[in-house]
Amino acid sequence: MKRIMAVAVVVGLLSVVGCTKTVYVTTTEAPGITDAPGKLRSGFTVNGYTIERGAKLTDADLAGADLAGADLEGAYLAGADLTGANLEGANLRNANLTGANLEGANLRNAILVTADLPNSNLAGADMFDASFYYTNLAGADLSNANLEAAYLSSANLTGANLTDADLTDADLSSANLTDADLEGAYLTDAYLTDANLYGATMPKGWEGIVAAY
Repeated sequence: MKRIMAVAVVVGLLSVVGCTKTVYVTTTEAPGITDAPGKLRSGFTVNGYTIERGAKLTDADLAGADLAGADLEGAYLAGADLTGANLEGANLRNANLTGANLEGANLRNAILVTADLPNSNLAGADMFDASFYYTNLAGADLSNANLEAAYLSSANLTGANLTDADLTDADLSSANLTDADLEGAYLTDAYLTDANLYGATMPKGWEGIVAAY
């Protein structure tokens, strides 16, 4: 299982400027992101929004948007609709996605380190090998999500819905899973060292298949 802590370095400030059509694209590499879909992009227009680093996109309609490799570090996306969006390899470090809808979104290899996603909807999302180190996912819906090989160490998953989620080879060490629901979740070779499982609903036989607890 890869353990990659990548910090994308892309210059820019995020803002929404009406429906401006000017597009600025960086060519900065995404260091440490494996299988990233190309270069990190910043300052591009999607669904009428000109998006740059740190943008205020509360309740924005970005459903189905192609944001693969986008630099959205520090962006404010609370309540945004990102249903089915392509965020593969995107940098969402420190982003605020409180209550955002990311159902069915592609977040493979995405960086969500220290991001805020409480009460967000990530049902059925593909988060293979994504980084959620110290991420706030309290009350989030992660049912049927693909979290295989995801890095969730020290993440806050209090009260999260992880029913039928695939956590194969995922790192949940030191994660807070208080009152989380993992019924039917796949935990083969998952790491749960020092995880807080107080009040959590665990799948049958989980202790015999995890890599470490």
